[in-house]
Parts: sequence; structure tokens; C-alpha cells
Amino acid sequence: MNAKQADKTVIKVDNLRREFKVAEAKEGILGSFLNLFSRKERIVKAVDGITFDIGIGEFVGYVGENGAGKSTTIKMLTGILTPTNGSVEVAGIIPYENRIENAFNIGVVFGQRTQLWWDLPARDSFDLLRAIYRLPQERYERNFRELTEALDLSKLLTVPVRKLSLGQRMRCDLAASMLHNPKILFLDEPTIGLDLIAKDAVRKFLKFINHTRDVTIILTTHDMEDIEALCERIIIIDEGTIAYDGSTEKLKQDHIHTKILEVEFHDYNPELENLPMLEVIKSEANKKWLRYNLDGTSMHDIISTLFRDYCVKDLSIHEPKVSDVIKAIYKNGGMERASVND
Repeated sequence: MNAKQADKTVIKVDNLRREFKVAEAKEGILGSFLNLFSRKERIVKAVDGITFDIGIGEFVGYVGENGAGKSTTIKMLTGILTPTNGSVEVAGIIPYENRIENAFNIGVVFGQRTQLWWDLPARDSFDLLRAIYRLPQERYERNFRELTEALDLSKLLTVPVRKLSLGQRMRCDLAASMLHNPKILFLDEPTIGLDLIAKDAVRKFLKFINHTRDVTIILTTHDMEDIEALCERIIIIDEGTIAYDGSTEKLKQDHIHTKILEVEFHDYNPELENLPMLEVIKSEANKKWLRYNLDGTSMHDIISTLFRDYCVKDLSIHEPKVSDVIKAIYKNGGMERASVND
């Protein structure tokens, strides 16, 4: 549990479950006819007894494969869905019992959906949201100025939303979600489809509001670069249950035991007879990509041997990515359960 989380819990989830009834249709023409009169149903456990706490100002990545239960969890936290069992509190409110009150405490951004009015300029959408959230004019103007500056929106405010690029629209959506000073921000694939410059702008803004306003942010994404760039903590959900809850760095340390050395040699590409512990995974021109097992010889000894025995021009070390960790875990048939308190 980090320092921010220790201050105060803002999201509390206890043994949360959500089940759906799914009809099992009979196949064929006769089956289609029989389906009109009788149909079997089976229970699907989308979320199966998850428990976690999130503190004020935490930035948490909430990830898993498609169908793992991410979106169902977020819908219960935002009040869209009612749990089958268990409990959830968001800023002291039970979301599905107090949807309107909960809406004043949260901001939501979905990468492929917009809360802006399509044919109106973004400024008009912001004014409408001011009325919806009943913001005092002075507070609204202050928030509007801060967000416009932080997200560089001044040239976009008079442009109809339908004419904005995806990156421009995302910046406007982020501003719209923060106009009412929510305590918590839920993000679902906020950088999907964005180019590198737009992604960088979004990430900088999210870091800004997290650090300066202590906004608690829950990020669901398939872009593991977002997780590594933004989230100190990661919760991995697998088939409706929490498979890992802990620091992003610890996840890499615990589950990845290799690094990749990219070595460029001066005039030729030698055989590395003095370094049998290195596995050559790629060789091209005067370069080699070498896999190194962290449980073996020290990295210092390997680098010293490389520079002593071979004509090394350049060397770089590639750290494992969270995506590689998760792929390895799923490939091996699951992962050990871990706690944020480890």
C-alpha cells in the first residue's frame, strides 16, 4: 500500500459479483422454431468476488483480456450496473443507489464515445455541461481557463466536434470530464487510435491532474505503454477474479527474469564464445540482440566481458514491458495471486 492510498480510501470494493443470464439457443431451423417457446439459460459470472481498495490520488491500471470483467467492474463503479452480490462504495456513496450524487464525484472518458454534442462547438458543450452540473459561474470560468491552458484548447473551442481529429476530440473530452472537479476519473482506452504526439499530450495532462489535484484515476487499456508511463499500481483481472494487485514494477520483477541486450560491433559480427550464457535471438549486420537471464551471471560481468573481448561500438539494455509479463503469465496458464501489501 503506497503513501497516497494510506491517506484515505476513496473506492472500496468487497466481494463484488455480477452475473448475467445468457440464453442458449438451439441450432437449425427446428431449433429456431423451438426457441420461440422454450429456451435454456445459463449463468455467466462476469465478475466473481473481487475485493480491492483504492486511495485518494492513486493512478491504477485495471487490465485483462477481452471478456475478463474490466468493463463490468467499471459499470458497477459508475452506477450503470447493480451488483449481483457484494458491495461497492465510491467516495462514500453506493453508486447504483445514488447515481446522480455519484455522477457529481466522478468523471468518465471512453475512447470511442464522446460526451460532447456532435454538431456543436466544444465551447457550447462545455456551457451545457456547466448547467447540467449546476456549477457556479465563477468556479466554471476558473476551471475552464485552467483546462483550456493545460490541454491547449484555445484554437479548438469554436470548431464543431464532428470536425475535430480524434486527438483533438479526446483533449476536449478530457476537459469536459474535469469541468466539475471530480474526485475520481474513469478512463477506458483514452489513447486508442491516437498518434504519438496526441498520446503524449493526453499522458502529460493525466499526470498533471493526478499530481496537482490528487485526482484518483482508474485506467483500463490494452496499451501497456500507457500503464508503464502512468500507473504505479496495476490490477489484473482474469475470468472475473483478481489475478494480481500490486506495483507495476514488482510485477515485472517477479514474472520476467530476462532482459535484452542490443549490441552493435565496430567492423564485424563476432561469435560470442566467451559468453555462452547469452542467447542470440537476432543477428543483423553488425548488431546482435541477446537474451540475458537475470538469475545468472551479473550484468556488470557480462558488459565488462563484452567490452574487454570484443570490439563493441554501442550497447543498450531493453527492460521487459508489462505486456510481455502479462502475455507470459497467460501463456503459462495463469498467475499466482499477489497482494498490493506484498
